[in-house]
Amino acid sequence: MGKDVIVACDFSSKQAVMDFLDKFTEEKPYVKIGMELFYAEGPSIVKEIKARGHKIFLDLKLCDIPNTVKKAMSVLSGLDVDMTNLHASGTIEMMQAALEGLTRPDGTRPLLIAVTQLTSTSEERMREQLLIDKPLDEVVMHYASNAEKAGLDGVVCSPLEAGKVHDRCGAKFITVTPGVRFADGDIGDQVRVTTPEKAKELGSDYIVVGRPITAAEDPVAAYRRCVAEFVG
Repeated sequence: MGKDVIVACDFSSKQAVMDFLDKFTEEKPYVKIGMELFYAEGPSIVKEIKARGHKIFLDLKLCDIPNTVKKAMSVLSGLDVDMTNLHASGTIEMMQAALEGLTRPDGTRPLLIAVTQLTSTSEERMREQLLIDKPLDEVVMHYASNAEKAGLDGVVCSPLEAGKVHDRCGAKFITVTPGVRFADGDIGDQVRVTTPEKAKELGSDYIVVGRPITAAEDPVAAYRRCVAEFVG
């Protein structure tokens, strides 16, 4: 499996995201569509971006009772995305139900990954606000193991945890890692961050990069820099 850079298209309108994608005349970046854009424009935006030739990671982080998640994933399976996700905190049963819902009648399905802990979460916040007393690393590894047991393809985690996830769940278990910034950039609201080059070294399979590319003076150049540092 090759490494890839996923561009987080966290825009609030179709016009904004299309204006951004129009800048790419040579490449077709792998695109993440998150809650902001999906809630603003609905399923049609996924179909339109897919029709332009982009791979799509639909980042909606589902978490509900198993039957509800199963039905929601069944709907999302019709959008022809390449990857989607849910929260690992929703239990193994929920993750298994999600897989059932996501699998099409012909047996095909998008990749399904689970969010372990958000990269904006620190151990202190996890302990004080979520009442989780275990060390952050231990919680992430436990959630990753649950996702593997449920049959998922991988997890969303910090690049700092990618190597440990592979050690626990195997080399083929995908690590999708946000919290990536250029060495000379602003970390924004992320807590557990690293550079594209370091993420590669640590074992990330995919990095998700938003503002360092989307808010750059030259987004195409920033994207190419990211690919050069991470993919090589």
